[in-house]
Amino acid sequence: MTHKIVIGITQGDTNGIGYEVIIKALADERILEFCTPIIYGSSKFFGFYKNLILDSKHSLNTNIINTAKDVRYKKINIINCVPDNISVKPGQPTKEASQAAILSLKSAVADLKAGDLDALVTAPINKKNIDKETFGYSGHIEYLIHESGMKDGLMFLCSQCMKVGIVTNHLPLSKVSDSLSQEKILGKLRLMNDSLIKDFNINRPKIAVLGLNPHSGDGGLLGDEEINIISPTIEIARQEKILAYGPYSPDGFFSTGMQKQFDAVLAMYHDQGLIPFKALSFDDGVNFTAGLPFVRTSPDHGIAYDLAGKNIANPMPIKSAIYLAIDVVKNRKLYKEMNSDVLNIKLDERPNTRRVQ
Repeated sequence: MTHKIVIGITQGDTNGIGYEVIIKALADERILEFCTPIIYGSSKFFGFYKNLILDSKHSLNTNIINTAKDVRYKKINIINCVPDNISVKPGQPTKEASQAAILSLKSAVADLKAGDLDALVTAPINKKNIDKETFGYSGHIEYLIHESGMKDGLMFLCSQCMKVGIVTNHLPLSKVSDSLSQEKILGKLRLMNDSLIKDFNINRPKIAVLGLNPHSGDGGLLGDEEINIISPTIEIARQEKILAYGPYSPDGFFSTGMQKQFDAVLAMYHDQGLIPFKALSFDDGVNFTAGLPFVRTSPDHGIAYDLAGKNIANPMPIKSAIYLAIDVVKNRKLYKEMNSDVLNIKLDERPNTRRVQ
């Protein structure tokens, strides 16, 4: 790329810790050396939280723009895309704050799809408070899959010490078993394997697959999903040259540190993967959506109303989300260039089939 990577950052819920962690992260001037951020939200709200958490001596080089095409490098750009007459009430869930989060998201995604952003980092939203009739999705991942035109995506939790993907995203536990199928698990394995190669520059990645039941079903005694669904799917994946192993019992797997022997782990349901991930990687944990044509990351935490407005929220997760977005953009570009070189070599090596006169 001939320019600094442009990262769109959504404000998230106005009354959560979104603005606080964004401001604290961008106060680290090193970030502007690697990317140019555009905050989708309100310069008024940005100023409110800036005055709340930073002392008067700490200035931020901000620039208000109308569109992403007007981006100024070496500056923190802000696009005003939400009404600034909303009352800011740190720590209090309101419909207006949740609606502002969706307006911010939709504005950023429009620029992302138009090619004006290189990546998107999303601050947390209040899923309970979102108007389902006007938004229509249970969260960021489902919305982004739809907007990208893809059939599926992978919730991929990433940190320095581990990577964990989820088969069934935001689904009640009572519905997990019925939703599992060979097709679904195989689709997630394909997405994970592809992402590890293209997004993380890992050659021939090794993937551990967790079982669903205690002790991975104990040979059918505690459930037969491992026998009938998960194990056969692993075999199909290996026939496709995906290095998948398992199924492993989750408690023994993480308690003995087996995740260190693999490049990634595929969990069957949300808490099965997120509980050990957050326990081991909370400060630098990133929620990455694999399988999309664009790059999207998010800090691996929620809106944290209990911390909002108190100047105690930790900016490390959103910093990690920004840095991972930068890395994935670079890795995808590198993979494309290397793949293009291989293709050109193959074309150059084709035999000359012209008839000799």
